[in-house]
Amino acid sequence: MEKRTPSKASLSQSMEDDDGEAPPLAVSITGETPEPPSPVGVTVITGYLGAGKSTLINYVLNAKHGRRIAVILNEFGEEIGVERAMINEGEGGTPVEEWVELANGCVCCTVKHSLVQALEQLVQRKERLDHILLETTGLADPAPLASVLWLDDQLESEVILDSIITVVDAKNIRMMLKEHRDSASFPEAFLQIAFADVVILNKVDLILQEEPGHVHLDVLEELEKEIHNINSLATIIQSVRCQVDLHNILDCEAYGAKHIAHLEALLQDSKSTPVEGRHDYSVRTLCIYEQHPVDLAKVQSWLEDLLWEKKSSMDIYRCKGVLYVHNSDQLHTLQAVRALYEVVPGRKWHQMENQLNKIVFIGRDLDENTLRDSLKSCTSLT
Repeated sequence: MEKRTPSKASLSQSMEDDDGEAPPLAVSITGETPEPPSPVGVTVITGYLGAGKSTLINYVLNAKHGRRIAVILNEFGEEIGVERAMINEGEGGTPVEEWVELANGCVCCTVKHSLVQALEQLVQRKERLDHILLETTGLADPAPLASVLWLDDQLESEVILDSIITVVDAKNIRMMLKEHRDSASFPEAFLQIAFADVVILNKVDLILQEEPGHVHLDVLEELEKEIHNINSLATIIQSVRCQVDLHNILDCEAYGAKHIAHLEALLQDSKSTPVEGRHDYSVRTLCIYEQHPVDLAKVQSWLEDLLWEKKSSMDIYRCKGVLYVHNSDQLHTLQAVRALYEVVPGRKWHQMENQLNKIVFIGRDLDENTLRDSLKSCTSLT
């Protein structure tokens, strides 16, 4: 309940001293409502078998980073060096998770049934968590997880999708890229790269051992370029045994609608893969522009046709962009993962800023002319 103070006049009249001196004027006291705690960020970790996911998780679970991080696993394997612990009972006595408390303050658990239930239990724990890592063994496509974290009403105020990290083995991904260079098919690793916000290029030491002199630097540079051909929005971090600075993989806010500076930087750097210069993996990055303002209702219908109705042969995995909207001084941001999308106002356009629409698509069999022309049709008012 809000605190209330008497008015100056009534206070002076009722509390005047015997000698006629009025007491000091009342100072208004406003009760400040404490801000609710910010949601806990969830980072999804993907990567094919042997790429180094378990190495990354072990590094987080054993490093002295001063952060209280929870790691959710599909199951405890021998490669994760933790012991089984007590089983928490779910509704009706059903085992939901096994929890392990670790010496550095981290928590490790396995998911038996419901991911949502596991996340709810984590955020309800007495000790405040700094971050949650979600490991996805056996899951090629992380998009369904993104949907759960984005859409679940019970979770949205408690946790927030921070980023998707894909771990790749530098030596093997190089061989895969060569193998599929002239092929219309692609391995699961390419799909995982397509959805990634951060790609950890692990085991670069194996490239260094194979290539003499400065050749290994050229090899790694070419490898990064080919990864960016698939997903130009991803940040690439080279590593040996997944020894990475946690500041580079946690608190990325890759899906934060208000994290405009990060989105703008990505869009500034992102360009379509030139047709003549790219290898045909079918999965690629494509960037389209439109100078004229768009009608927001038409953009929403356009996105639903692309992502929901799938009226073309294109398979769109992700897209990010900024929109220049009719009758609005707000720069709008666009994010989409598979069929799930969000368009929200981000900030006001700056006075001298070049106002335009710019959208980066990542997907398979993308048709630049179709995307560009269909976006152009959104510029006329409804």
